Amino acid sequence: MMEKTKTALLAGLVVLSLLQSYMLAYSMPGIDAVLPRQDYIKTERMGAEAKVADVVFPEDMVLHFGDDKHTVLYPGMNFYNLIFDRVQGREFKGFQRNNIYVVDWNKTRERDIGVELRFGRGVPVELLKEALKLDGDVAFQSEVINRIWIYKNIERDEVRTYFFSADGNAVYESVRADLTVNDVQNYVGFGEYWTPYRYAGDEIYLPEEPLQTLEAIVGYETYTPEQMQRNLFLDPSETRALVDRSGSQIFTDGKRGLQVAQNGKWINYTDPVAGQGSEDTLSANIYASVQFINQHGGWDGLHRYLQPGPIEDMQGQSEQSIRVVRYQQYYGSYPVIPRKPFMYGQMQLRLQQGVVSEYERSLITINKEAEAKQVRWLPGGKELEEAYNSYSRKSEVIAVFPAMLVSPEENERLHFEPVWAVRLTDGDKAVLLHALPEDYKPPVKTVKPADKGSADKGKEKEKPGKPVPDAGQAPLSSDGSGEKARAGDQGEGGGKSDGKDNAAAKDDGKARR
Repeated sequence: MMEKTKTALLAGLVVLSLLQSYMLAYSMPGIDAVLPRQDYIKTERMGAEAKVADVVFPEDMVLHFGDDKHTVLYPGMNFYNLIFDRVQGREFKGFQRNNIYVVDWNKTRERDIGVELRFGRGVPVELLKEALKLDGDVAFQSEVINRIWIYKNIERDEVRTYFFSADGNAVYESVRADLTVNDVQNYVGFGEYWTPYRYAGDEIYLPEEPLQTLEAIVGYETYTPEQMQRNLFLDPSETRALVDRSGSQIFTDGKRGLQVAQNGKWINYTDPVAGQGSEDTLSANIYASVQFINQHGGWDGLHRYLQPGPIEDMQGQSEQSIRVVRYQQYYGSYPVIPRKPFMYGQMQLRLQQGVVSEYERSLITINKEAEAKQVRWLPGGKELEEAYNSYSRKSEVIAVFPAMLVSPEENERLHFEPVWAVRLTDGDKAVLLHALPEDYKPPVKTVKPADKGSADKGKEKEKPGKPVPDAGQAPLSSDGSGEKARAGDQGEGGGKSDGKDNAAAKDDGKARR
């Protein structure tokens, strides 16, 4: 009997001990203070996701044919994609730093065949390595590259490859580039019957003929402010809604703020994060920004990373240039410029040690099918040249490019109008020239083939009323995005050397072109 009593007493003590342990673990005051902070709750997926490689690509490509003849290709155009895919499959090693004047670039531009991949204000090498196979030393790794020039030296019949630093002080030659003379000839051959361009100085090229584009009316949907509220706040039930003097709606939980403007179509999110004591780096902030966008709204179509400016701040790694990250939206082959005061076409983030403190973007997501579209022609030749030369801020122009001027229409539609635009030294963009009248028809020209082998192509271009494929503008698919062609689709065997899987992955991120 005594043994049974002892056993029961011992069992009771064990149960009591377990009960006390439970009470201590789950009722201790302030235990939440020592748990890791959860910044955001993962909610429903909003928009497509992207990788850093998907937002790093050339702003345009310049093909040089010799005899001072050139043409320009834009993102999403079939031949642009073919060339970029092939360059991505090559390896660039053995970088040697040289003075910018090591080569007479004007002479090279006029006489040597080649291709220039131009990245606007530039891309840090650390990010460029996501898109290209680069192997360089520490000095090269810390650079920002704004151009890659691959050409065949006419005197030595060899390929030279140079990477240009964005500050304009140096070039890096890849002396062990995996490129052949035949590669360069193939690149240049893609643009043989493209719209001819003339070099206008200061790295600006202007077409000698009108450029074919498309005008489109596209319907859209919008994310609701409530969706973004649930997506960005830890506990949406603790937020309160306010209305400021401008009529914008503001959600706040006492710390974070979400301003919803433009009738629910634009947001500005702020989170006053504290510094973590570590050094800010631009590349780390870019990686973090891509991940943040993937989780909070996603990507509506093709976007390209924009290097901060001005130029002098880039190499100095100023606080402003390191912490601000922007992405430019495209429609078809061209960047989108909103007609003021409409806000659309860019996403901007401000980060500190990889944590987002500000986030601005549109809530509009355009439909895949355009409701209406028609061929439009942008001026070329003298008309464009005169507009450029007479532009009031010509001394500040660093780029002239075709763009899509977007404006809102009734019944939730956007109007995309092709224009010639300029980019200024301060980063601003402005319309230079609008498209020719809707009823404009380009004159039919007779093109003499360069040799017997290209006679058939020449005849194709002579056909009235049917422009040669890719003659100035990649055909737009039903959703208004430029069709992406793989090398295999064109009967070519020179796609990416690392296989079709990479090309397919790239298409998945860039199908919006």
